[in-house]
Amino acid sequence: MPLYLFIFLLFVILSYIVQNNLSRKFKAYAKIPLVSGMTGREVAEKMLREHGITNVQVTCTEGFLTDHYNPANGTVNLSKAVYFGNSVAAAAVAAHECGHAVQHATAYGPLTLRTALVPTVQIASNWMQWVLLAGILLIEVFPTILLIGIILFALTTLFSFVTLPVEIDASQRACRWLCAARITSPQDQPKAEAALRAAAYTYVVAALGSLATLLYYVMIFLGSSNDD
Repeated sequence: MPLYLFIFLLFVILSYIVQNNLSRKFKAYAKIPLVSGMTGREVAEKMLREHGITNVQVTCTEGFLTDHYNPANGTVNLSKAVYFGNSVAAAAVAAHECGHAVQHATAYGPLTLRTALVPTVQIASNWMQWVLLAGILLIEVFPTILLIGIILFALTTLFSFVTLPVEIDASQRACRWLCAARITSPQDQPKAEAALRAAAYTYVVAALGSLATLLYYVMIFLGSSNDD
């Protein structure tokens, strides 16, 4: 089996494992109610309020684990299970997304960099697959095309790695606040932390998978250069 195919399958399996672990933990902790009975929406609003953030709205969105913070329109978007849920999982996810809002309000460096990269990465994502394909097909004639594709892919890989500290910091902020605000009990706090840690693993695997793919394309390019 070629080395790249082995690495590709390895990351496919790892991605499946971490996604399944995240889904399993969320479903398990979604059955554990908060002592306070607060819903995810109420947790999010309380966290924003206690951090002095008044220009961010908490909204409900469709889907499962589709929760996200949108700095463009100032919204914390929670999936229905989180928005209406009054569980440990709902509180953890809601607090995590509000952690991004706190990052934004305090001009957290990695988030600022990530936001600045978004327009460029969107353009790179739209074109890189086509450029890489053309580069591989025409590598004997126009190797520069593959190099351009590698540069575009490198931008998306950089974005993946910049995302890591942003997500980890948001989870750390969420865990500290949940404990300090007594949203979670001492017995439930480790479960909230475990749920957010499982979510962080998905970003780690994605970043490493992107790096492995980037190195694969680099090896193809260098191999063609050596042939010359």
